[in-house]
Amino acid sequence: MCGRFALFTPPARMARYFGASLADGVDSEFQASWNVAPTDPVLGVRDRPVRPTTGPGTEEEQPTPQGTERLLMSFRWGLIPWWSKDTKSGSRLFNARSETVATKASFREAFRERRIIVPADGFYEWYKTGGKQPHYFTRADGQPLAFAGLAERWRAKDAPKDAPYVRSCTVITAPGGADMEGIHDRMPVILDPATFDLWLDPANEDTEELLALLRPPPAGTVVHHPVGARIGNVRNNDPTLTEPV
Repeated sequence: MCGRFALFTPPARMARYFGASLADGVDSEFQASWNVAPTDPVLGVRDRPVRPTTGPGTEEEQPTPQGTERLLMSFRWGLIPWWSKDTKSGSRLFNARSETVATKASFREAFRERRIIVPADGFYEWYKTGGKQPHYFTRADGQPLAFAGLAERWRAKDAPKDAPYVRSCTVITAPGGADMEGIHDRMPVILDPATFDLWLDPANEDTEELLALLRPPPAGTVVHHPVGARIGNVRNNDPTLTEPV
C-alpha cells in the first residue's frame, strides 16, 4: 500500500518537470508536506480535453474537443466516486490495486476516463512483518516520483449548481518489486517518464496497454533508508522526518 508520502517541491518546479501548466490557485495554496496522509491536499497532473469557446447556444451543445492541455492541479487524496452520497469514501479509497482497478466499481470509470499522475518527492513504508521500522523511498536519480493515479470530482446532489466540486484522487499500487524486498509486498506504481503521455492520454482506450504500465519498476529505480518513528504521527510534519536514523 501507499499511505504516507512527502511532497515539498514547489508546484512551479513540478509543473516544469511534467511539462504542465499550473491550474489557477495551485501555487498560492500549496503547502509543503513531509507527512502527506489520506484526505490531505496533493498535486496531480492531468491531460484535459480543450473545448473551444463558442457563442450563444443551449447548454446541451458541447463543442468537439480540440486537443488537450496538461495541467498541474490540486486534489484531495482519497477518491470520492461521483455517485457517492458523501465524502466518507475518501478516507478509505486512497489506494487502488492494479489487479482490480479496471473492474472495481469505485475505480473503473476513472480508470477509463480520468487517469492522472500524482507527483511525490518520496514515500514511506513499514515492514510488512516483524518490526515497525519505517523506511523512506526516493528515486535513485533524484527526480520526482510519478505515481499512477485516478481522479474524480464530486458534489452533493442537493448542492447549489454553482457550488464547487471536490476534486479527489487515488494512488494505484502493485506487487512490490525488487527495490521493496524485505520491506513490504506492495508499492505505489511509479511510472517511467517515457510512459507519461501514454498514461495521461484521455483518448487512450486500450485497457491492456494501460494495465501493462501498472507493474513494479526495474530494480534500482528507487533507493531507501530507515527513518524515525515520528513519521507515524500525522501531526509531525517537518524535513527531519526524511533524515536517516
